[in-house]
Amino acid sequence: MKPTNLLKNLDPLWLVLLGAFFFLPNLGSIHLFDWDEINFAESAREMILTGNYAQVQIDFQPFWEKPPLFFWLQVLAMKAFGINEFAARLPNAIAGIVTLLTFFFVGKRLYDRQFGFLWALAYLGSVTPHLYFKSGIIDPIFNYFMFLSIVFLTRKQFLLAGLLAGLAVWTKGPVGAGIPLLTLGAVWAINRFKPVLRLKDLFVFGLTAAALGAGWVGFVASTSGFGVVQDFFAYLLRLLATSEAGHGQPFYYHFVVVLIGAFPISIIAIRFLKIPAATASQPDFKAWMVALFWVVMVVFSVVKTKIVHYSSMTYFPLSFLAAYHLYLWQKGEIVWKKSFTVLLILIGFLLSFLLAAVPLVGMYARRLAPYINDKFAVANLKAPVPWSGYEWLFGVVYFGAICLVVFLLNRRKALAIRVLFFATAALMFGYSAVVVPKIEGYSQRTVIDFYESKAYQNVYVQPLGFKSYAHLYYGRKQPPTNPKSYDENWLLNGEVDRSVFFVARIDRYQQYKSNPNLEFIKEENGFVFLRRKPDYKRINESLLR
Repeated sequence: MKPTNLLKNLDPLWLVLLGAFFFLPNLGSIHLFDWDEINFAESAREMILTGNYAQVQIDFQPFWEKPPLFFWLQVLAMKAFGINEFAARLPNAIAGIVTLLTFFFVGKRLYDRQFGFLWALAYLGSVTPHLYFKSGIIDPIFNYFMFLSIVFLTRKQFLLAGLLAGLAVWTKGPVGAGIPLLTLGAVWAINRFKPVLRLKDLFVFGLTAAALGAGWVGFVASTSGFGVVQDFFAYLLRLLATSEAGHGQPFYYHFVVVLIGAFPISIIAIRFLKIPAATASQPDFKAWMVALFWVVMVVFSVVKTKIVHYSSMTYFPLSFLAAYHLYLWQKGEIVWKKSFTVLLILIGFLLSFLLAAVPLVGMYARRLAPYINDKFAVANLKAPVPWSGYEWLFGVVYFGAICLVVFLLNRRKALAIRVLFFATAALMFGYSAVVVPKIEGYSQRTVIDFYESKAYQNVYVQPLGFKSYAHLYYGRKQPPTNPKSYDENWLLNGEVDRSVFFVARIDRYQQYKSNPNLEFIKEENGFVFLRRKPDYKRINESLLR
């Protein structure tokens, strides 16, 4: 075998090694972040603790907002590596490696190995697409199932497309089948309503996805009661119609998030985001990717509740369209427009500025405090987080890499592409290892350290005036024996049977300050810690009565 052919055959191995190198290290180096990461890890922990793998729970009560598949993957990781941050994030890291391989093989089948490798590299070397595979949230695996469903639709393998859509439903709910179906409808519209598939093919896809979806509904109803199913669909309607949990944002929110967060593929893909013209033949894969992008952007711009990761499904079509742009450019079939260079510099500078500014805010927190009109944020910034003084250089060095890419664009195309994507991947790798732990030091480490100090103690731990799951996971809460412990008023004023520790935010503490039952422990970095001791005399008198 010739050396060049041997190297070509090693492409999948290189991608596995790249994925393992960038996604696996430092997975457990920082605490899980409230809410989503801790929420999901806690549900997996409670499955293990109770032995009830059929019912998703949070705080040992039915949790109807999410189906069970992702939690089962976390459970498997926790069984292998323990209940910790590494295990909670491991499923997504593995999904990242699998996603890179999928892009390579799908791209190789569509065009050639060069395109497949370029597609995988584009995803690996973009900011938020890279970071999501180092997280413990549901979306990377959820998005992967939906993407594969659409891939099989394009190949007219409708049974497999339906199965993958059904798995997406089991991961995060009905949207898992809705996005592929809406994408199919968009492609049909792009093709001026000429047949994209036969009615019986649509029936096979829809029936398979619906059967798996109905299986999930039946599974939940049989294990938790039909009321939980009703609560789940009511929750979905709230997300559509209202700003759930304070996540209301303007209509253009996801466009800004994707433009900056998915850099640089968000810039490079723009050229091919316009709706393609109808063709006499079947729409090509590019048309499906354009349709998928606009379906996601329109749907989640219309939905009232807007959260950053809701638009993360766009990373799949964006990475393809960016790779397609670069592929044609390398082959000399299209010209690189100056407008893309300008956008590359502008967005690259903005991102680099933000990356440099975050450490500088931490280093000069005391000087900046008088200009921040947020009591809680100012108190957070008082946390004793050690800075080495060089962290702001991440942003500077990255902008230097962007300038190098611009210099190389018309000289050495292949090298410019490698520098752009590997510099971004290296930036995310280093930033998440060095800077993100320090950010966590301001945002939540103080309160998590407190929760960990109470783990496995026979006490109640309760946040006051703010929503959190951290006290459950890091306090290692055990199944409650007293149903009254779910009642905050009872914990504050009732005849409690053990000590209660409360945590309040400094900007919301005033309403609890006058409660005579509460004993002040300390105030630290924006959090106020309180204690309530049980009144054993009142408890004994109550028992005697």
